[in-house]
Amino acid sequence: MTRDRSDRPDREVAIVAFAQTDHRRRTDELSEVEMVMPVLHDVLRQTGLKTADIGFTCSGSSDYLAGRAFSFTMALDGVGAWPPISESHVEMDGAWALYEAWVKLLTGEADTALVYSYGKSSPGSVRDVLTRQLDPYYLAPLWPDTVALAALQARALIDAGHTDEPALAAIATRSRQDGTANPHAQLPGARDQGEYVVGPLRTGDCPPIGDGAAAVILAVGDRARELCDRPAWIRGIDHRIEAHSLGVRDLTDSPSTRLAAERAGAFERPVDTAELHAPFTSQEVVLRRALDLDDRVRVNPSGGALAANPMMAAGLIRLGEAAARIHRGASDRALAHATSGPCLQQNLVAVLEGEARG
Repeated sequence: MTRDRSDRPDREVAIVAFAQTDHRRRTDELSEVEMVMPVLHDVLRQTGLKTADIGFTCSGSSDYLAGRAFSFTMALDGVGAWPPISESHVEMDGAWALYEAWVKLLTGEADTALVYSYGKSSPGSVRDVLTRQLDPYYLAPLWPDTVALAALQARALIDAGHTDEPALAAIATRSRQDGTANPHAQLPGARDQGEYVVGPLRTGDCPPIGDGAAAVILAVGDRARELCDRPAWIRGIDHRIEAHSLGVRDLTDSPSTRLAAERAGAFERPVDTAELHAPFTSQEVVLRRALDLDDRVRVNPSGGALAANPMMAAGLIRLGEAAARIHRGASDRALAHATSGPCLQQNLVAVLEGEARG
């Protein structure tokens, strides 16, 4: 959706509530339904809505993580799908489910939407599972895992002079130190960088593996103002994708992020906060350059994906964390970013704003 004044949507859509689980390394005692239900109850409680008041529901998850087809239908038990509801699902991070719900509200078919996502990475080897998203002819048969591919990107950045290992360590330290203020973080507090996983990336440069879920509620216009004292208005949102083959990409840059940000209106005027979905320290370097973020912008005050990275929910959490800062008055104009795929292959950018305070 462009930000040209002649092309702005007639309806305003805002995030009015956000909830997430405490992110943990393992949740063996919980099913996906049991993990999701508390956050669903939380966002409904925040707004005073009941399930029957929600006009549209959309979820994001991955059958590959669950190890069974159509696993998302089980999570619907936590929503309550009877009487029948208007519902959809994306096999993506929940940020893309939010995008679908946003489009649905713009059409006028609903005034409220519930978006949720979840992922349990603990049952299997997530590094092996994620190889299945690679090009099936040339890359996937080689089984390069997520850390190895991120290490290629980090090495390209270092060789190009855009960063070095001490700078990457500083990103890790800052992010996890900020995570101490986040009660849901899995890895709060600065810690040693540890040993090399795949050079030049050390343990501290990589995200934690864990389980978690998140949910938000969207509403339009005056309905949003009724449900939230200070709604986080979605002023623009767009998503783009890089070429599938890593061999034809410049891994030190992210044109898709830049284009999505431009289309979302991120460059029209400065933002004060940016919640970036950068699972690896090196990816924050790429995103900062693509989004032209300087030191005046507070980046990942929640700790970001380095403090908690529940697969399929971490991107939605970036949108939720940015919205929550607007809700409580800590931010006036925030950028939220989500990614999916190897080396920042797919990228979504949203610009959120709070109404002027008198």
